[in-house]
This record gives sequence, structure tokens and C-alpha cells, in this order.
Amino acid sequence: MPKNKGKGGKNRKRGKNEADDEKRELVFKEDGQEYAQVMRMLGNGRCESMCIDGTKRLCHIRGKMHKKVWIAAGDIILVGLRDYQDDKADVILKYMPDEARLLKAYGELPENTRLNEGIAGGMDDEDDNVGDDYIEFEDEDIDKI
Repeated sequence: MPKNKGKGGKNRKRGKNEADDEKRELVFKEDGQEYAQVMRMLGNGRCESMCIDGTKRLCHIRGKMHKKVWIAAGDIILVGLRDYQDDKADVILKYMPDEARLLKAYGELPENTRLNEGIAGGMDDEDDNVGDDYIEFEDEDIDKI
């Protein structure tokens, strides 16, 4: 029988469940950084995001966050701008939903920013016509069938 030379199995590779649930200090942007909302995930550790300054940028998820912090469309992130490439940026931090609400309350994010709905999510406009898709049958209609 050969001896096991590894350091453990797949449970070790999974790693510890690092509890990010506890309160962390709210990080504000500095110079060379910008807030952005993820428009869509592209794969290969990249995403397309709309920055608060109105520029659409291709963002690279840094290795420290890769496979540890899950980013989805609609999330608010902090990106580091590149001084040599204006159309590309690096994801520094993903804000939790409550932190994003705090940023909006502090006035860091514009009022028209839609939080935690995703880009495709916004069903608010059609909520006025809630019962219009259903057909109501009378008792006589059921008897004819």
C-alpha cells in the first residue's frame, strides 16, 4: 500500500467557513476608486459593470475574492480604476445588501440606483395590473366544457 503524501481530501480544499456575517466596517471609496453595479457576469473572473460616474467598465475579480466572494448581477461593488486603461477596472470589495443601503442613505450612491433587484429584476412597473393575466370562468362556462 502506498502512503498518502497529501495533506487531506476534498473537505480540506473546501476550506473553513469564514464567517463574514458579523458586522464589518463600512468602506468608502478613495481617490482612484469608484462604486459600480454589476450588469452581468462574463466568466473567467470578469464582469461588466456600470460605474456611478456613468462609464461601463470591464472589471476583473481579484484573486483574493475569486471563488470566495460570490458576485452576481445587480450587486454593488467597489472597483479600483486603472490609470492606464479607462475602460477596465479591478473589483476590490463587494458590499453586502445592508451596506449598500447604508451607502445610498449616506448619499454615496445616487438615488436612482436600484439595489438588490438584479438588472433584469424590476417588476415594480407592472405591479399596477396585477390580476390582468388571469381568466375568470363563470359556473355556466364550466358546465359547457
